[in-house]
Amino acid sequence: MAKTPVLTPQAEDFPRWYQDIVAKAELADNGPVRGTMVIRPYGYGLWERMQQDMDARIKETGTQNAYFPLLIPQSYLHKEAEHVEGFAPELAVVTHGGGKELEEPAVVRPTSEMIINEYFAKWVQSYRDLPLLINQWANVVRWELRPRLFLRTTEFLWQEGHTAHATYEEARDFAARIHRHVYADFMRDVLAMDVVLGRKTAQERFAGAINTLTLEGMMGDGKALQMGTSHELGQNFARAFHTQYLSKEGKQELVWQTSWGSTTRMIGALVMMHGDDNGLRIPPRLAPIQVVVLAIKGDDAVLAKVHEIGDALKAAGIRVHVDDRTDTPFGRRAVDWELKGVPVRVEIGPRDLENGTAMLARRIPGGKEPVAVEALAALLPTVLEEDQALLLKQARERRESRTTDVTTVDEAVEAATSGGWARIPWATLGEAGEAELAEHSVSVRCLVTEDGAVPDADDATGNVAVVARAY
Repeated sequence: MAKTPVLTPQAEDFPRWYQDIVAKAELADNGPVRGTMVIRPYGYGLWERMQQDMDARIKETGTQNAYFPLLIPQSYLHKEAEHVEGFAPELAVVTHGGGKELEEPAVVRPTSEMIINEYFAKWVQSYRDLPLLINQWANVVRWELRPRLFLRTTEFLWQEGHTAHATYEEARDFAARIHRHVYADFMRDVLAMDVVLGRKTAQERFAGAINTLTLEGMMGDGKALQMGTSHELGQNFARAFHTQYLSKEGKQELVWQTSWGSTTRMIGALVMMHGDDNGLRIPPRLAPIQVVVLAIKGDDAVLAKVHEIGDALKAAGIRVHVDDRTDTPFGRRAVDWELKGVPVRVEIGPRDLENGTAMLARRIPGGKEPVAVEALAALLPTVLEEDQALLLKQARERRESRTTDVTTVDEAVEAATSGGWARIPWATLGEAGEAELAEHSVSVRCLVTEDGAVPDADDATGNVAVVARAY
């Protein structure tokens, strides 16, 4: 009889395959309240690596971390009408505390524009106080009707940046800097994700923003996933909260603002962009464990050698884990590490010990080969970089091969509903065509220029709409 696969094959049922990986690679479990999740240590280790790298990039822009309260007075949300309207269906509201009804209900933050602007208005008095650049790592709650672990959950973790500037140009340029040099560089260089940078249409724009910049990735089933956004808020919130400053010329001026965020959704993207029927494939630059050294049998000499190799690889700057659990069958452990997507396995048994070799198993391209033990420390950094580059190349090739240039709405719908993306001139599609796409659960993911750059305006000549079904 054929062996039952560990995972549901992608081609058979992609959503079930995704759920299988999240569970069997021990990334997360469903929480006790519908739509919440428990992030398990292996999944949280991925988030910690993402957080550390992005935090450093954010701080390089001059932004500082702070923390704002989870509970926001409900009245704050009504100060910016478009913003509250956009979030109203997702709000969780606290009406009782300490056994009593609250004088004013408090909203569990869906995002922090409101409470942060309340304090920006206090902190900004003069042009000398600008730019004000703040980021926070936090959780937010948006009541989700159709939850899916990491992709759409009622509570999720994220970073949210909020800035105030003296001029429109400074705010515009800062939002673009975050978009390109924090988010895009991180996603491409560390996550090995081929993301498309673009501009949201007015229909898809963040509530209360004058422009939203987005990063869109194609998942393994051809659907799009929004990976992060950077918003120009204009003066909408400054006007609502009276956030103004005394200019060098002695005039009271409203500030110009940005906000930007990325979330634990990136873990879901990691699964769906790089995973295969054997499990995760973690990019080496991200991987908490880049190399696992496995003892095949509980021979004293073998156990000593795997620890010796582990120490040598650590000394070479590689993130390594020694698996000496020889009371668990080797095959089960090998499958487990493959599921978890560890980039490289170094397997040592008595015969390898005699030959002075180790079996090198590469998760990303696949395959095994014997390698001299003394060559491992010098060889593995090169192997890891090769495999990092291969993941990005594969992701890019998938997107390019499954993106079709079209000229009609019907062709765009056909491309998007058959597992791919479409590119159609925005002048041809327009808002009417965008509404027609929505009837087929297809959306404009972003606008780009003809050569794939980010447009300066929604209606710039030559804008192209990137169209897809999305998570």
